[in-house]
Amino acid sequence: MNDIKAKASTAHEDDAFVIKRVVDAPRSRVWKAWTDARELKKWWGPKDFEIVSTEVDLKPGGIFHYHLRSPSGEDVWGKFVYREIVPEERLVFITSFSDETAGETRHPMAPDWPLRMHSTVTFTEKGGKTTVTVRWLPYEATQKERDAFEAGRDSMKAGWSGTFDRLDARLGKA
Repeated sequence: MNDIKAKASTAHEDDAFVIKRVVDAPRSRVWKAWTDARELKKWWGPKDFEIVSTEVDLKPGGIFHYHLRSPSGEDVWGKFVYREIVPEERLVFITSFSDETAGETRHPMAPDWPLRMHSTVTFTEKGGKTTVTVRWLPYEATQKERDAFEAGRDSMKAGWSGTFDRLDARLGKA
């Protein structure tokens, strides 16, 4: 059964959304920014969102639970459930929108958005700079959810670009 479920969730691997950013910081510093709750509270989330809280339990099965506030004052919660952690190399997790208690919820503005996303973030260093690669794929998604994901590529690019800009600004001040 697990093999069938694994195949179903990776059947559309070629459809993944991938975005990369070269960060002017060593990999150890970038890793800490991605895995330490105090660091995440200083940069995580789309441009212009306030970061209200972050909690991290960095272990397989542990979660990153965060609370953001939109520029219009709406509260947005999200979480990662970590599946694989290779220090300073890779994070693999399932992403979802959330509530205050870390329950799973639908996207607050896009009800057809995939309930869960399979996420892989890799970190490679060259010359003191770190390339961060984010790979997103709908996880156990319906066709309607996969269609919403496909239609949302520009929005994903804008959101991740803003998040990376915040990371760049944070590491530039560190």
